[in-house]
Amino acid sequence: CGAVMSHEVQELLSQIKAEKEAKHDMNLSDTTGIPPVSRIHLKPRRLLRGHVAKVYALHWGADSKHMCSASQDGKLILWNAFNSSIDHSIPLRSSWVMACAYSPSGNFAACGGLDNVCSVYNLRRATDRVTRELAAHTGYLSSCRFISDHQIVTASGDMSCMLWDIETGTLVSQYADHNGDVLSVSVKEHKGEMTFISGACDATAKLWDVRSEQCQKTFVGHQSDINCVHYFPSGQAFGTASDDATCKLFDIRAYRELMSYEQPDIMCGITSCNFSHSGRFLFAGYDDFNVYIWDTLTGVRIGSLSGHSDRVSCVGIPEDGMALCTGSWDHDCKVWS
Repeated sequence: CGAVMSHEVQELLSQIKAEKEAKHDMNLSDTTGIPPVSRIHLKPRRLLRGHVAKVYALHWGADSKHMCSASQDGKLILWNAFNSSIDHSIPLRSSWVMACAYSPSGNFAACGGLDNVCSVYNLRRATDRVTRELAAHTGYLSSCRFISDHQIVTASGDMSCMLWDIETGTLVSQYADHNGDVLSVSVKEHKGEMTFISGACDATAKLWDVRSEQCQKTFVGHQSDINCVHYFPSGQAFGTASDDATCKLFDIRAYRELMSYEQPDIMCGITSCNFSHSGRFLFAGYDDFNVYIWDTLTGVRIGSLSGHSDRVSCVGIPEDGMALCTGSWDHDCKVWS
């Protein structure tokens, strides 16, 4: 009976795939008339040196001036990226931190890791004490993003994402549809609706509406863990970075993959990705210590950033799009422009 049901499921999946492929008449790479882009040359403008262990995560503030970084030295550092100064250094209860986030207002910062807890700090108070500890995950905290000063989305190795009310410290919703550790989330408000994308070790990315605990769409195409997901600036698409040595661009409305960014000579995993302000360029951090720059429309690699001496674990671009920050296992963050 089980074998028969499994066969029927595979047949249905094949029918769905065939139906979707029948409507896929063109890829981005098939379009013509796209003017080529010259190679991109960015230089390191600021060195943010303050951590003494691997940097695992960073996130820009909405003012495009301040950012936070989290390291396994047990510190959450708030930076002024304009002058490379440290505004605040917060000692954490657990040094095994894997994620951090800056609230849109700049009033709060959050972090978490192997302690399974999302710790929220009020930056307007003259204290390093935790304002709120959000504890319900049964696995490590891999990613977190603020929706506002009142709500935050977290992702975990327990294969779920959660929406929290920060003020009360209560769990609002739980989103559980992945079959592997959830490694990354990206949030976006579009036409008054707040949605987020999750990427996981089951090699799928999923679209969620915060108002519903049901997955809206599932995107497949990767062959290994999806380490990072990031919304395209328009909110109608998103990018992914995977251990299968590829980045991909998925369109939400077309419900399909538009482009794969890969080269035969690049065989290492990809830890992170982010789009330029216009969306024309995709920046991705690789295990070979480099950041590669891709033309999102043509799929051609148009540049690389070399300067770190260990794995590039995170990349971030501020809202004004005027710079790029990279964090690495070599303990440093660098701002490029």
